[in-house]
Amino acid sequence: MELGALLKGMGLGGGLIIAIGSQNAYLLRQALKQEYVYTCIAICIACDVLLIGAGVAGMGEIINNAPGLLFWIKIAGAAFLFCYGVRAARSAFKSSSFDVTQQPSAVSRRQVIAAMLAFSLLNPHVYLDTVVLLGSIGGQQPGAGPWYFAAGAMLASIIWFLSLGLGARYLIPVFTRPTAWRVLDGAIAVVMWLLALSLFW
Repeated sequence: MELGALLKGMGLGGGLIIAIGSQNAYLLRQALKQEYVYTCIAICIACDVLLIGAGVAGMGEIINNAPGLLFWIKIAGAAFLFCYGVRAARSAFKSSSFDVTQQPSAVSRRQVIAAMLAFSLLNPHVYLDTVVLLGSIGGQQPGAGPWYFAAGAMLASIIWFLSLGLGARYLIPVFTRPTAWRVLDGAIAVVMWLLALSLFW
C-alpha cells in the first residue's frame, strides 16, 4: 500500500514538475550560463519539498477556501511573469555568441537567489499544482499513504531538478552559437507570457 502511494506520488509529481514552466526555464538558462547552478537547484528542491509537504498537511484546502488570496497571488504572479517575458524578448534580439564557461557573471548570487525564489513562489501555478492538486490527492491516501505519496512527489522533484540543472552542461556546445540563445530566449519569453495569460483563463 505504501509503495503504491510512493509510486503514485512520483508519477503525478513528476508529470507536473517536468511540464515547461517559469521555474524550469530560469533554471535551464542559469545552468547553460553556468551561473550559481547549485544554488538554483537547491532553491527549486527546497521550495517544492516545502510546498508538497504543506499541501499534504492541509494547506491546499485553506487556499481553496480563500479565493481572494488566490486572486492577488495571480495578479502578482502574472505581473512578474509578463515583465520577465519582456526581458527575455529583449535578450532574444541582442543575444550573441560567447563561451558560457568563461563569461564573467552579469548578476550577483543575491540577484539569482531573489529571481529563483520569485519563479518558485510567485507563480500561482506552483500552488495549484504542488499544494492544491498534489495535496488533495495525497490527502486521500489511506493510513500513512499521504506521507508516502508526498515522499514520492518530493523524490520526483529532486531527481528532475538535479537532472535539469546538471544535465544542461551537455548542451553548452550548442549555445556557443547566437541563434541558439535567441531561440531559447524567445521561447522563454513566449512561455512566460502564456503562463501569465493562463492564470486568468
